[in-house]
Amino acid sequence: MDKIIVIGGGGHAKVLISILKKCSYEVVGYTDDCDRGNILGVSYLGKDSVLKEIGRESRVSHAVVGIGKVDCSDARLRIQEDVKRLGFTFPIITSPRASVNEDVVLGEGTVVFDGAVINSGAHIGKGCIINTNSTVEHDCKIGDDVHIGPGAAVSGGVVIGHHCMIGVGACICNGVTIASKALIGAGATVSRNLEGAGTYVGTPARKIV
Repeated sequence: MDKIIVIGGGGHAKVLISILKKCSYEVVGYTDDCDRGNILGVSYLGKDSVLKEIGRESRVSHAVVGIGKVDCSDARLRIQEDVKRLGFTFPIITSPRASVNEDVVLGEGTVVFDGAVINSGAHIGKGCIINTNSTVEHDCKIGDDVHIGPGAAVSGGVVIGHHCMIGVGACICNGVTIASKALIGAGATVSRNLEGAGTYVGTPARKIV
């Protein structure tokens, strides 16, 4: 059984720990700025600074970012890259209750949650979150550090840039291209290309910030 450390101790980490257990990982602990107590049987290891010693001693070789993503910053990916330099690897985590079809490429540190569907020909970058009951259809190209929110639907042939946030229940129509660092609001419908960073809401989605 492979050992793994979760970076972060909030609600996202809690769900992730459940998935890791279903994937037969031994979750040896979590790091966070504060001790949030025992999380589903997983204990607090300390702040992220303890990872340097753990990596040096080679006690655990795997890690995963358990911090949620609600904006278009690159903070999660920077954490992953910093911890990787300490000697940790970031495996692809796929819930056994997700459906990932053939000819799908997933980047390191990407997590696919319960009920998600990723169809053939999709390429997804590193450090992504494909959240509960979301869909990424055939031949999509999704960049690094993208969060596809719960229940969101990304139709076939969509291209999404780096660091995007696709909100809960959003719908991205077939063949659309979305620029890097775009935030798509909950329930929005994207029916045309979005060429710049910013926040888009509504049906059809329009830029507000």
